[in-house]
Amino acid sequence: MEKEILNPDGLAPPRGFNHGIKVSGGDLLFLAGQDGADETETIVDPDDVVAQFEQVLENLQTVVQEAGGTMNDIVKLNVFVADRDEYVDALDDLGEVFSGYFDDYPTMALFEVSGFFKEDARIELEGMAVVDDSS
Repeated sequence: MEKEILNPDGLAPPRGFNHGIKVSGGDLLFLAGQDGADETETIVDPDDVVAQFEQVLENLQTVVQEAGGTMNDIVKLNVFVADRDEYVDALDDLGEVFSGYFDDYPTMALFEVSGFFKEDARIELEGMAVVDDSS
C-alpha cells in the first residue's frame, strides 16, 4: 500500500490533520464509532476527555490490528465531542496522546454533538483505514 499526504498550496497550513491522503493498493477498512468504554462496556474516567480519548485510540487500534494493520493505516477520522471548548482546552494533552499512536495525522473533522449512546461519553471517533492486502 502506498500513501501520499496532500497539503496543497492555497489552503491554510493544517494543524492536527492533513487536507488529503491519496492511497493506492490495500483493503478499505471502515471503523465503527468507538467511545471511551473499556472491555466491560464502562466509560473510563467519565469527567476526563483525555483519558477517554486514549481509550478510544486503544479501541480503534484493536480493530485495525485485527484487520492486519496499524494505526498509521488510518486515513480518515471523524471526531465527535460533547463539548468543543473542553476539547480545544485539552488540545496539547490530546496531541501528546495522539502522537503516541500515529506518525502522521489522518484527514480529520470535528463535530460537537448533543449526546452519545453512553451518557458518560465525552468523545467518540469513527473513520476509515486502508490496510495492506498482502494476505
